[in-house]
Amino acid sequence: MEKVRAKKHLGQHFLKDQNIARKISESFSPMAPKMILEIGPGMGILTQYLLENPTNNLHVVEIDRESVAYLEKNFPQLADKIIQGDFLKLPLDKLFQEPIAIIGNFPFNISSQILFKILEHRDLVPEMVGMFQKEVAERIAAKPGSKTYGITSVLLQTFYTIEYLFTVNEQVFDPPPKVKSGVIRIVRNQVSHLPCDEKLYFRVIKTGFNQRRKTLSNSLKSILLNLKPEQEIFRKRPEQLGVQEFIELTQLIEKLLKEAK
Repeated sequence: MEKVRAKKHLGQHFLKDQNIARKISESFSPMAPKMILEIGPGMGILTQYLLENPTNNLHVVEIDRESVAYLEKNFPQLADKIIQGDFLKLPLDKLFQEPIAIIGNFPFNISSQILFKILEHRDLVPEMVGMFQKEVAERIAAKPGSKTYGITSVLLQTFYTIEYLFTVNEQVFDPPPKVKSGVIRIVRNQVSHLPCDEKLYFRVIKTGFNQRRKTLSNSLKSILLNLKPEQEIFRKRPEQLGVQEFIELTQLIEKLLKEAK
């Protein structure tokens, strides 16, 4: 069967460098689950290396029919493990009864949504290795104080330990994207639940960073209502706060709102 044609509307850029493919496929930590879900395998450049390890129980999800036909023909051992569909719509907890590790060369246009879906299913997904647009990968791994540090950085770092593994050049893809890519690994940490209202915590982070130039007392006005808190933390900007400080900020807001009732 001939090669699959890359489709622009699916954001497909097929990796063609075998060494990089092998390197990505070997990037899971020793603790990663053996139940693996690969997102968007395309023509199976990562798939082939993941299948080499006999302890891996590999499933793949692919939205592109042409790629599915290619995989069925070239990887018969995947026969009943190819899910044709959109990962963002998959009922992960119905499909998998045990923890899964996720891997993929993710389409740039949905990479943030993939991360938020993993975050939503964090108790099912203890580990992920993914290739993203370089600036997205850097943003996820960014530390407080840096310009790239933002909503995704804080939310993911609340529940995962993040490592930026390596950078991948444009030339190793067909067609080449306009930007470099970065591979990261995220591994679930020990945080099972937050010592504050989780919905409020997510809201504080998102609202704070939506106006990142302002101090928190200004950017969080919609949450604080008419309160004018005096605490030092409200004079800071969101990128100055780490996960622990965002938790403390949320606890403080909860207390202030309760007292104001």
